[in-house]
Amino acid sequence: MNALALPDIPSGASNLDLPLNWVGMCGIAQPIWFEGQRISTRVDAGVSLDDGGARGIHMSRLYLALEEFEREELSVELLRRVLARFLDSHQGLSSRASLKLQGEALLQRPALVSPLAGWKAYPFEVRARQDRWGFHVELQLQVTYSSTCPCSAALARQLIQQRFAEDFSGLSLEQERVLEWLGNSDGIVATPHSQRSTATISLRLVSGGTLALQRLADLAEATLGTAVQTAVRRADEQAFALANRRNLMFCEDAARRLGNALRQQDGLEGFRLRVVHAESLHAHDAVAEYAWRYPA
Repeated sequence: MNALALPDIPSGASNLDLPLNWVGMCGIAQPIWFEGQRISTRVDAGVSLDDGGARGIHMSRLYLALEEFEREELSVELLRRVLARFLDSHQGLSSRASLKLQGEALLQRPALVSPLAGWKAYPFEVRARQDRWGFHVELQLQVTYSSTCPCSAALARQLIQQRFAEDFSGLSLEQERVLEWLGNSDGIVATPHSQRSTATISLRLVSGGTLALQRLADLAEATLGTAVQTAVRRADEQAFALANRRNLMFCEDAARRLGNALRQQDGLEGFRLRVVHAESLHAHDAVAEYAWRYPA
């Protein structure tokens, strides 16, 4: 029995002559090595289809090119090579290639005071593309922190002042009595509201830049001053309350802090950021965005 040639339907010409911006695959399960960790990611990979009469691309060639991520640490140079393989395998069909990796990096974080430590997940994306304008790489990272409302803090202080004036009207201000009052929950009649908040930072790296995820996480958390914690004891919780009081901020404050800190960093063509304060007072979020030298 003679072997039959398998039909190749996509190789036939289309009767609709229209080039396509992007054709590929989304949500490919792909392990990668990133900053010393083996991370499970989902990858979108594709190329342009410049030949308006062609009916398909070689998706299996894109899929097989992703195997390089299993063999070495994720880097700007590795991304460049993978995109080059995309285009080399589609000569005459494509002039643009792109990919996006999405995953979560685990970083161990120490407690504020005690010797405890725990792991935090940091969602990230890496996007790369090769086109007629050159090679471009972006790193996006999401950082979670606590934000205490300055307005709420001022209103709480006012109520405490009023209660203090009422309770000590006509009385001598003896230190022991004042300390007892301050430690009494009936005296501190109001507390400010705070919320878990997120900062999403997208960096456009210069040619030859590095994908320094942990360094970016460290910078963001140090700048904001109120990173959410993992394992804690009471001393850590007290230190966290103190950090929130020292870092009262609206979403505008958080965005400006991060924006000023990022503008001082080397190796960036530009960046954009978005901070979201998931309001505990309102049924909606407070959001601020900032972009610096970032293409539309």
